[in-house]
Amino acid sequence: MRIHALPTQLVNQIAAGEVVERPASVVKELLENSLDAGASRIEIDVEQGGVKLIRVRDNGRGIHREDLALALSRHATSKISNLDDLEGVTSMGFRGEALPSIASVSRLQLISRGEESDAGWTLSSAGGGEQLPAPQPAPHPVGTTIEVRDLFYNTPARRKFLRTDKTELGHIDVLVKRMALSRFDVAFYLRSNRRDSLSLPAASSLSEQERRLAALLGPAFPEQSFHLRDETAGLMLSGWVAHPTFSRSQADMQYFYVNGRAVRDKLVTHAVRQAYRDVLFHGRHPAYVLYLQLDPRMVDVNVHPTKHEVRFRDGRTVHDFLFRSLHRTLSGSSPGMSVDRSTGEITPVVGPEYRDGASHSAAPSLLQPSPQQRPFQFKVREQGSAYRAGFDMQMPPDPGRDADKDAQTTPPLGYALAQLKGVYILAENEAGLVLVDMHAAHERIVYERLKRSLAERGIRSQPLLVPLAVAVSRREADLAGEQAALFQRLGMSVDRIGDETLVVREVPVLLQGTDSERLLRDLLADLAVFGSSERVESEIEKILATLACHGAVRANRRLSIEEMNALLRDMERTERSDQCNHGRPTWSQLALDDLDKLFMRGR
Repeated sequence: MRIHALPTQLVNQIAAGEVVERPASVVKELLENSLDAGASRIEIDVEQGGVKLIRVRDNGRGIHREDLALALSRHATSKISNLDDLEGVTSMGFRGEALPSIASVSRLQLISRGEESDAGWTLSSAGGGEQLPAPQPAPHPVGTTIEVRDLFYNTPARRKFLRTDKTELGHIDVLVKRMALSRFDVAFYLRSNRRDSLSLPAASSLSEQERRLAALLGPAFPEQSFHLRDETAGLMLSGWVAHPTFSRSQADMQYFYVNGRAVRDKLVTHAVRQAYRDVLFHGRHPAYVLYLQLDPRMVDVNVHPTKHEVRFRDGRTVHDFLFRSLHRTLSGSSPGMSVDRSTGEITPVVGPEYRDGASHSAAPSLLQPSPQQRPFQFKVREQGSAYRAGFDMQMPPDPGRDADKDAQTTPPLGYALAQLKGVYILAENEAGLVLVDMHAAHERIVYERLKRSLAERGIRSQPLLVPLAVAVSRREADLAGEQAALFQRLGMSVDRIGDETLVVREVPVLLQGTDSERLLRDLLADLAVFGSSERVESEIEKILATLACHGAVRANRRLSIEEMNALLRDMERTERSDQCNHGRPTWSQLALDDLDKLFMRGR
C-alpha cells in the first residue's frame, strides 16, 4: 500500500488506545484538567461504573467560547507553547490529547464559562469524526462541566474488555482517592448512581489533612505514621511514612508524588525499601504518602502517555536524598524519641538523667565514621549477669520506685516490676503496663552499637589469596572504572585488566568467604540502575545482625530489677529500638483503660 494520511477519527481512536484504558482513565484525564484550571472544588458523577455516564464539574477558570472547538482538537493546549515550556512542565496535563481521544470513543458534551464571560457555552461531539457545530449558549457558573456518555459505544471490541460495573467503580474510587491525596487544598465529591460515595472537603491545616488521610486510608495510618519534612539542595520531601509495625502484606498503601503528580518509579521504591531494610519484617511492605518537590527541569514527565512514569536528570542525588531523609525519620522509632507532627523533627523525650549523654542522631553510615560516637569495645564475658553478656555496657543507677510519682522524670518505658517466664519484662509507666521482649530489645541495642563501632573504624579489607577475574560487559567495565573510589570505600579493590574483564583483589573482612563474583555483579547492576548501591552495607549488616542475635541476652535468663531497668534505659536511648533488626516489635503498651476494660472496671 502507498503511504497515506490516516483519518482524524482513526488517529484519535489510536491515541485513545494509549490514554483511555477504562472509565477510570477518563476520570483521571478530566480531573487533571480541572486541577490545571485552578479548581478548588470538583464533583464527579458516574453511572454504571462510568460506562453509561461520567460527569466532572469544577469551579476553575473555565474555557473561552472561541477555544471550545480547539479543546476537542488534537495537540491543542494552553499549557505549553515552546520547547522550554516542555522541559519545565508544571501542569498535570500538557499533550493536548485527552479530550479529543475521549471524544473519539464516547458521546461528549463540554459546557464552560470563562472568568470574564457573562454566560456559559456548550459544545457536543459524538465519536469525534463529525464537523463540530458552533458553540451554543448554556447557563453555567464560572468553571467547566464535561459529560462523557456511552464510553466505547463505537469500539465494541474495547468495551468487551471492561469488567463489571462494581469493578470499574472500584478503579474510579481508587483513582479519586489518589488524586485527593495529592491536593489537600481541593474539595472532592464522588457520587455513583446518584448516591454519595466520597465527600472530602478542602483541608488546609495538618490536623485537617490527617483527617482526610484517615478517611481515605483508615484512622490507623495517621496514628501509626511519622510526619516528615526535609529540604536540601533544591529537593524537598514531605508527607507521612508508617511505623515499621504498621506494615502491609501487599504494596497497596504506597503513594508517591513528584511535583503533585502520582508516579510509580523503581528508583523511588528502591530508596524506600533501603530505608526500611533493618526495621521491616520479612515479606512485609511499608506504607507511605510522600511528596517530592524539585525543579521541573530536573525531571522528565513526558516519558509515557499516561504520565505515570518519570525520569530524573540526577537519579543518584534523588535516591540518596530519599534514603537519608526516610532513614533519619525512621530512627525516631524508639520509645525515647518523639517526632514533631508539624515539622517532622525528632527529639529525645528521655530526661538527661537517663540519657547519660548518649547521641540521638541518626545512625551513621558504615562508610562515614561519626567522630561524635563513643568508642565501643565488643566483648564476650565468660561470667557475669545475663544482660551484661555480649558487650561492655554502662549500668546506670536505678532511680528508684519513688521517681515514677513525678511525671516529669518518669521515663517512657517506666520502671521494671518483674520478669515473666524468663522472656518478657513487665514494667510500669505513666500510661499503664509495658511488656518488653528482652531478647528482641537487647538484639537491637547490640546491633546499633555494632554499627556505630564499625562506622568509627571503617570497613577493613582483606586481600584474596587468589585474585578473582570476572568477565563483564564493556559498559560494566567502564562503570567500575568510574566508581573506583566507591569500591575503595566499600572495602573492595577492583581493577580493570581488559576491555571486558575485571579482577577483584580485596574484599571486606566481614564478607570473606562470600561469593565475590556475585557481589561484584550485584554492585554493578545497582550502580547502573540507581547510580548508587548499599549492597555491601546490607551484606555487612546481615552479619552484624547475626552477631547481635548471638550476643543478645537469651530467653530463660533471670535478670535483676536493676538489670531490667538498665535494659529499659538503653532501649530509650537507642534509635529504632521499637523493632529488633528482623522487624519484630520489641515492646508493647497496655494502657490503664485497656486493663480496666479487661476486668470490666467502671461498668
